[in-house]
Amino acid sequence: MKLKVYADRMSQPSRAVLIFCKVNGIDFEEIRIDIAKRHHLSPEFKEINPMRKLPAIVDGRFKLFESHAILIYLAHVFPGVPDHWYPADVFKRAKIHSVLDWHHSNLRRGAAAYVMNTVLAPALGLPLNPPAAAEAEKILSASLSMIESFWLKGSGRFLLGGNLPSIADLSLVCEITQLEVLDEEDRNRILGPHKKVGQWIEDTKKVTRPHFDEVHKVIFKAKERFQKQRSMGATNIETEPKLTLQSKM
Repeated sequence: MKLKVYADRMSQPSRAVLIFCKVNGIDFEEIRIDIAKRHHLSPEFKEINPMRKLPAIVDGRFKLFESHAILIYLAHVFPGVPDHWYPADVFKRAKIHSVLDWHHSNLRRGAAAYVMNTVLAPALGLPLNPPAAAEAEKILSASLSMIESFWLKGSGRFLLGGNLPSIADLSLVCEITQLEVLDEEDRNRILGPHKKVGQWIEDTKKVTRPHFDEVHKVIFKAKERFQKQRSMGATNIETEPKLTLQSKM
């Protein structure tokens, strides 16, 4: 039976799994679970993933969730996946696990929370939370500094120090790419100081194209939508004082 990948392309971990499958020629069926429409909370999806989060996969009778576990499984099970994604060398694997564990408790906490509390919340019917955004930005900036000063401190192009990416590179770069939905000034303020991170992001995109770009189209469409909303908001702010003055005249 064909591998089934349950995903929402607005989900960073979902994008990493989809790109991995496409880059490595894994035959799969993508089943969209729309988070904005609460499809992940349905009883049907709960049978796939009781945690009700994305992504998840079904491979025959085998079900699995959590993106890092899925990436490791896919690298093991499907023939033809190049060794650099999840090397046979146990020491390199241990380093990948170290990066992935660090990712969830650092970079993901900062990036996802910052984007949620500055841009995404209204689209999900939630209020923006400036104090939470400020705290998330601290975590995000510290995480980017750590990637640059520690994970990328060698001469290699990628996190393990080599010239080919691992599943860790793909997972973390998909996380950071969600910052594209921010306005340019905000995004440049956060990413601008981290030149080495920026080069690593571009290198990871380059070796996974055209699939990286295709899967991330949804992000750039969302960016356009949020830019229009911000523009409309700015227009309203500009006109409100004039309306107030007229009402007093």
